[in-house]
Amino acid sequence: MAGNDGVVRGTQVNNPGPDWNHLRETVLMMELAVAQVEAAMTDSNASVDALTGTFTTMANTIKLINERISGLADTEATGPVKMELMMATMNVAGMVNQAIVAFQFYDRLSQRLAHVNHGLAWLAELVSDQDQASSTAAWAALQGKIRSRYSMPEEVEMFEAVLLRGLTVEQAIREFMDKMNSKGDDIELF
Repeated sequence: MAGNDGVVRGTQVNNPGPDWNHLRETVLMMELAVAQVEAAMTDSNASVDALTGTFTTMANTIKLINERISGLADTEATGPVKMELMMATMNVAGMVNQAIVAFQFYDRLSQRLAHVNHGLAWLAELVSDQDQASSTAAWAALQGKIRSRYSMPEEVEMFEAVLLRGLTVEQAIREFMDKMNSKGDDIELF
């Protein structure tokens, strides 16, 4: 299908013409991947925003309940009930903290997916330009641009493992997983 600029859009694998090109099909598939990742991130961000609001409200409610419990008189009748309520709110507060840790992992995932999305979009742009696609300087610039976008050490290590050290994807992932497993449950706050 031709766009307003007269450029043919969409796949032509079922109706190839003389201008059919595997590079254009490759770019189209990369653009599709970018669109799907972006749509998934947009959907999940809306859900996480709603959950974040809910957990913030829960944390504030727990604080209010604890303040009210602390203000009650300590009598023989209320002492055990106060203790039971305080234990229950501590339990719920612990669950809220676990959810916050899960949100931190989600934030890291979102950052990584955003970096992948940018890299795919830049790659599609480079491959779609025949002059740039055959330029080692353009490829080096793309790799530098992608590398500079990374904000987490694990991303840099994966980049270096595959591009600089020449590991296969499977080897790089295995190395990454081994490192993550040896870290244990350390949570990096950011």
